[in-house]
Amino acid sequence: MNKRMGSIGTAAATRSWTHRFTFVLLVAFAFGLMLIGKPDSVLVSRIRMMVTDITAPVINAVSRPIDAARETASDVRDYFALKAENEALKRQNDTLMEWQRVARELQAENASLRDLLNFQPGPKVSFVTAGVVADASSSFVRSLIVLGGTKAGVAKGQAAVTGSGLAGRVLEVGERSARILLITDINARVPVVAERSRDQAVLAGRNSDLPELLYLSRDSDVKIGDRIVTSGQGGVFPAGLPVGEVTSVAGGHVLVQPFVDFSRLENIRLIDYSLPGILLQDFGVDTTKALNPSNQPGSMAPEAGE
Repeated sequence: MNKRMGSIGTAAATRSWTHRFTFVLLVAFAFGLMLIGKPDSVLVSRIRMMVTDITAPVINAVSRPIDAARETASDVRDYFALKAENEALKRQNDTLMEWQRVARELQAENASLRDLLNFQPGPKVSFVTAGVVADASSSFVRSLIVLGGTKAGVAKGQAAVTGSGLAGRVLEVGERSARILLITDINARVPVVAERSRDQAVLAGRNSDLPELLYLSRDSDVKIGDRIVTSGQGGVFPAGLPVGEVTSVAGGHVLVQPFVDFSRLENIRLIDYSLPGILLQDFGVDTTKALNPSNQPGSMAPEAGE
């Protein structure tokens, strides 16, 4: 009985000490964890940085091709976008260049037509504006081909003028075209007068750039710089059409520089003054009989060939 009671007491005492030891052990373990917690965080950080140092180059090496592919894809998209934009700009530029060409042509044509408007015909005349399509001039003839014929109202003998002055007259006419005999042609004869001195003469072409004044009186006062205009005699051209300017008076020859620049003619106005004129069947104006100041009975005068 006593032995049993002693065994029970011993077991209870052992259990009590075990509980106390376990409690102390747990407290010590917790305290130990508290002590090593901070050093562990430093260790973990070091381990993490070591792993990062090892994996970073790998990650960088793996990411480079991906970044390169991404950049390449972006460059390809930009290339096609720029190509499409470039093609659109080229088309726009071509359109603008075409409009520029048209604008320049219209500007040149407008300037030429405005130049024609500098000359205002009388109210009783009619005219046709025709474009110059060919220069038929050569060593033996000075003429132009214009796009305007009988269907447009062009008739033989009509005056051909520009904004600068008289260019010639209609020599031959077709249905859709006409040939203009210029005042510089050797067959051309135009009744003129010096604007300042009022000396009358006949302007004769010489197949050169400078026609000559014929039939001037011996006491004429024509000088260099004098303006020459049509006199209206002969009934072919009205009076006052600008013709040219005297550039040379020497050796009995008076040369005139026409106001019209024949090298730049693009449009020309063909004017019908409805004048009777002295016209020959195929040779044009017979100016010698009407204009020669010495045309008296028994006098001699060169034959006109226009």
